[in-house]
Amino acid sequence: MPELAADYIKRHIRTVPDWPAPGVQFRDITPLLSNPRVFRVLIDQFVHRYFDERPAAIAGLDARGFIIGSVLAYELNVGFIPIRKKGKLPYSTVEETYELEYGSATVEMHTDAVKPGERVVLIDDLVATGGTMLAGARLLQRLGAEVIECASIVDLPELGGSSKIRDAGLKLLTLVDFEGH
Repeated sequence: MPELAADYIKRHIRTVPDWPAPGVQFRDITPLLSNPRVFRVLIDQFVHRYFDERPAAIAGLDARGFIIGSVLAYELNVGFIPIRKKGKLPYSTVEETYELEYGSATVEMHTDAVKPGERVVLIDDLVATGGTMLAGARLLQRLGAEVIECASIVDLPELGGSSKIRDAGLKLLTLVDFEGH
């Protein structure tokens, strides 16, 4: 029997202990990206998910969401919207600040990135506490977009982000879960 895609993908995610801080188990997706076969399987999971009910655009969160999101947008023949860390976009922007464990962060996108009513998928590599994903969704919604789904490769359910995203009324697709953080 062939290996399930989720198991195949999970097997190629590297765990780096105690990075960036002691006690953290960092889930590194770079091995997925460096192996063309695994990268294809990964992208195909998202392409098949959105192929029939194609969104108008894919929005990717800075920075690993850019990698997955731009390839997915290309494969679906739709536009790509970068949601960047504050101060990185050259045109008129709208911004959203969210809380981190210690302090806060801000993401922004161009004010003309979406039109009211456009259906958008928001994508990143990993859901931890959910702050970045929720901030990105709020930006899209403020400009009138319909966030049809949030998506990521990895969910760290113990950190509660996936629950927060769903509690906010957003659909969420994750391909693999890792217990612990």
